[in-house]
Amino acid sequence: MSPLPPASILAAWKLADRSCETVSGGHINLTFRVRDISGDLCLQRLNPIFDPKLHEDLQAITEHLHRKGLATPRLQPSAGGRLWEKDEQGGIWRVMNWMEGEILLAADGPDRCREAGRLLGTFHAALWDLDHPFRARRLGVHDTAAHLTKLEQALRQEQVAPDIQTLGQNILETACDLQLPNQLPERIVHGDPKISNLLFWPDGRAHCWVDLDTLAPMPLAIELGDALRSWCSPAGEESKAYFDASFFKAAMEGWLDSMGSLPTTEEKEAILPWCAGVAVELSARFCADAYHESYFGWDPTRYASAAEHNLLRARSQLTLAHSILAQKDRLQTILDKLGIA
Repeated sequence: MSPLPPASILAAWKLADRSCETVSGGHINLTFRVRDISGDLCLQRLNPIFDPKLHEDLQAITEHLHRKGLATPRLQPSAGGRLWEKDEQGGIWRVMNWMEGEILLAADGPDRCREAGRLLGTFHAALWDLDHPFRARRLGVHDTAAHLTKLEQALRQEQVAPDIQTLGQNILETACDLQLPNQLPERIVHGDPKISNLLFWPDGRAHCWVDLDTLAPMPLAIELGDALRSWCSPAGEESKAYFDASFFKAAMEGWLDSMGSLPTTEEKEAILPWCAGVAVELSARFCADAYHESYFGWDPTRYASAAEHNLLRARSQLTLAHSILAQKDRLQTILDKLGIA
């Protein structure tokens, strides 16, 4: 059972008399929904992996998005006027307005992917003209070489389980075949545009991006690679994944409709390689954490351990990468017809 928010934190936002319920499903921050007549609120304890100064970046970017007319969570300062507050144990807490919408764990058709692409393109285009000096950046998030090195180090441990060892070697072999373009321009992007970080209205329209702690400058191709490997896997991220070319086509159509011709040629050419690249990278991260059990959250109602859950995720992402690589020519033809070459 998740703990209730500390009384000092509730008092900091004058929420002591409000109904507060734990929100399940997130793997990073501890989240509560606070019921309020004037509009529900999202109360969160920030994961220690994040620097609390990110809230200064979050405020600047969400205010920019709001001015551009996009629906977005926005920080609600405490009674003391602060963007975050610290509890007695040093935990960092913040409050945002609650965003309604349906959350999906996997896309259920091309139209859903087209909507996701449309809203991500709108999101990117809205941030294109923002010149913001970031206060907090999580460096190395998509340092693929570093993640592969961490996996190699884990596999060298004597006590590593045989199934982790076998899968890890397969991941490293697949990574050797990747040709990932680097030295790409950086753009302000979401940073974790998986399908479950997008809210939909009941009619299927994409409504709002959430979980914005990952906002950062990053190559656009890596952002899209991460989005597409999530959206275009109808089986989700925890089963025998495969990459659906029709989902891919629809997603890119939606994104291009919103973005137009803003990306450079080198960024366009890097999109497809990074679809496989992010899947392999994430597979390596899950596999390493199957040994370390120190980063990713896991579901104890369905799995006996964090290692079991992470091993399943790692297998799924590696299978997805193989599916992308096997369809490389077909997917490139789709991009060529859309004018991405």
